[in-house]
Amino acid sequence: MKITHCKLKKSIQKRLLEFFVLEVTARSAADILGIQPDSAILFYHKIRQIIDHHLSIEADEIFEGKIELDESDFGGHRKGKRGRGAAGKVAVFGILKRQGKVFTVVVENTKSETLLPVIKRKIKPDSWVYTDTYRSYDALE
Repeated sequence: MKITHCKLKKSIQKRLLEFFVLEVTARSAADILGIQPDSAILFYHKIRQIIDHHLSIEADEIFEGKIELDESDFGGHRKGKRGRGAAGKVAVFGILKRQGKVFTVVVENTKSETLLPVIKRKIKPDSWVYTDTYRSYDALE
């Protein structure tokens, strides 16, 4: 996938891409380059579509070989309950192909019923799976 139907000069497109990578807003980039803000906003949108396209292709990739699984809770320190299930925490599940790619997904909770469908969808059977001793992984064979 590539950017099509763009009337901006290639040099302007290249500069806009540089500004995108540097996290400069589209409006600020338009001011710097002397183009219409709507043109820069549209170009940024097209860049995001291309990124989304490539990420969706990678998300369908199935891992095989030596795989590591782990889950974690993310969020700041708060008063009250600590540990798993604390208020304001977000559970994230990760799959790592050793010497390869990482796949992460935000999950509702870290129970077996939530994690096993992700594991079955992303890992080829007969792969070596390394985990910690968390009870959600007990169902793996």
